[in-house]
Amino acid sequence: MLKSNRSTILLSLALIVLAICSLFVGVIDLTPRDLLSGDLHQLEVFVVSRLPRLLAILCTGVGMSVAGLIMQQLCSNKFVSPTTGATISSAQFGILLALLFFPASTLWSRALFAFGAAILGTWVFVWFIQRIQFKDAVMVPLVGIMFGNVIGGLTSYLAYQHDMTQALSTWLVGHFSLVLKGRYEIVWLTVPLVILAFVFANHFNIVGLGRDFSKNLGVPYNLVLFAGLTISAMITASIVVVVGSISYIGLIVPNVVAMFKGDKIRGALVDTALFGALFVLVCDMIGRVVIFPYELPIELIVGILGSLIFIGLLFYRLKNGRKAVRLGKNPGTSCCSPLPDLKGGEMS
Repeated sequence: MLKSNRSTILLSLALIVLAICSLFVGVIDLTPRDLLSGDLHQLEVFVVSRLPRLLAILCTGVGMSVAGLIMQQLCSNKFVSPTTGATISSAQFGILLALLFFPASTLWSRALFAFGAAILGTWVFVWFIQRIQFKDAVMVPLVGIMFGNVIGGLTSYLAYQHDMTQALSTWLVGHFSLVLKGRYEIVWLTVPLVILAFVFANHFNIVGLGRDFSKNLGVPYNLVLFAGLTISAMITASIVVVVGSISYIGLIVPNVVAMFKGDKIRGALVDTALFGALFVLVCDMIGRVVIFPYELPIELIVGILGSLIFIGLLFYRLKNGRKAVRLGKNPGTSCCSPLPDLKGGEMS
C-alpha cells in the first residue's frame, strides 16, 4: 500500500513546496515577512493577485489533465485530448458567439455559451469517429485536429468579419497574467467536476472496453459516454473562459502517468491531477522568471516542453509498446504490460 502511494506522496509534497514558492515570484516584491508584518499593500497584492493566480493554476492543471484522461479512456485512444478532440476550439467558438450576440455579456454569460459549444463540439466529434469503420490509433486524433481546425477557421472568419479579432485574442493564447480576484472564480467548477469524474471512474473504464462489454455488465453505454464527455467539455470550457487555450496538458500528462500507474482510471486519476497541477505550475514559474520582469504566456512554455515530452513518449512507445516503466527489482504486473500474442511474442 505504501509503495503504491509513494508517487502520490512525492507529487503532493513537490506541489505544496512549489505552490508556496510561486506565491512570492513576481514583479512586485513580496516576502513572508512583509505579509506577517501586516503591510496592507502587500496583503492586497497577495489576496487580489498572487493567491487567485495560484488557485487558477492548480485548477487548470488538475482540470485539463483529468479532462484528457477521461476522453482517452472513453475513446480508447491515447492521442485524444481536449486539443485533438475539438473541445478547446468549440469553446472558443462559443465565446465568440457570446461576444457577437451579447457584447455586454458578463464572464458567466460567456461561460454558458462556451459550455454549450464545447459539449456540442465534443459530442459531434465522438459521434463522427464512431461511424468510421476502420479506426487507426492515429486517424482518430487527426480527424479531431481537422475538425478543430474547421471550427477554428470559422471562428477566425467571423471574428475578422465583425472586427472582433482583437477581443477574441485573449482566449486564443493561454496566460495567467489577467487572473485577478473577482474574474477567475469560474475555474472552481473544475473541483466538483473532477470529484464527479472520480465517482464514475469505474464506469468510464467499462465503457472504454466497448459497447458490448458495457451492456453485458449492465452499464448504459451511451449515457455514461456522453456524461463523461460532458464533464470533460465543461472542465475545458471553464478553463478556456478564464485562462485561454492551453494545449498539450490533457494529452501529455495522462500518458506520462499511465507509464507508471497503468491504464485504470481510478488508480491513475489522483496522480494525473497532481502531476498536471505540478506541470502547469512549473511552466508558469518558468514563464515568469525566464525574461524577468516580463512574462511569457504559459501556452508558449507548455508548447515547448509538451512537444519535447510528446516526442519522447512517441519514441518510448515505438521501442516498448505499452509496457509500463518498471520501478524496483520485482515490479508487479501492470495493465500497461504487453499482452501475449496467440502466435507467441508480444502485443502492444
